[in-house]
Amino acid sequence: MIEEAIKAIKNGEIVLIYDSDDRESETDMIAAAEFMTTAKMTTIRKHAGGLVCMPVSSENCDKLGIPFMVDILKEAYDKYPVLEELYPNDISYDEKSAFSITVNHRETYTGIPDDDRAKTERELALLCKAGKQKEFGKYFRAPGHVTLLRAEKDAVLTREGHTELTVALLEMAGLEPVGVCCEMIGDNGKSMPVSETRKYAEENNHVFISGDEIIEAYKEFKKNN
Repeated sequence: MIEEAIKAIKNGEIVLIYDSDDRESETDMIAAAEFMTTAKMTTIRKHAGGLVCMPVSSENCDKLGIPFMVDILKEAYDKYPVLEELYPNDISYDEKSAFSITVNHRETYTGIPDDDRAKTERELALLCKAGKQKEFGKYFRAPGHVTLLRAEKDAVLTREGHTELTVALLEMAGLEPVGVCCEMIGDNGKSMPVSETRKYAEENNHVFISGDEIIEAYKEFKKNN
């Protein structure tokens, strides 16, 4: 299935990734940000429904100069003590959040419609692909309506969240490791069970792959690269 997932992501298609029964037990729609379009953003909004985020490789984050959000909040503890009380030290499935800053492209209006978000996502990936990370502030503003996620170094070899799973798949596909992901939510308002997300994938011609498959493939990929 890894070959099919790599082929699909390289073709600009949406891929469904289920992390594992032992983690969040959720399926995310993911896509390569460099191929994002308004139509794809509409599909993700309507058929996934969770928070739309952008997993960004640690290397790109370093070049862009963006930290983890928890590190930004730490810097403000003295002035705003409540931020220390809010520290997310009780996440049951992980040690810390991958959240970084939120951004909009400067050529968007409110930043929230599908065409605005698609532009922000696509242009950020293309900025990184062109090696122009130092021009980040020239083209983007913060806060915005697209949430950036900072992947750990070596992706799934360090952490096994959807942030790293997305980055790993993009790396194996030879694409810029900047993606889009969104959790699939059911009509009952809860995370969609894996049985339903598999069915959705089959009915809508999306590749469905487990996190374990990506992790195993990425281990081999890193050995040979």
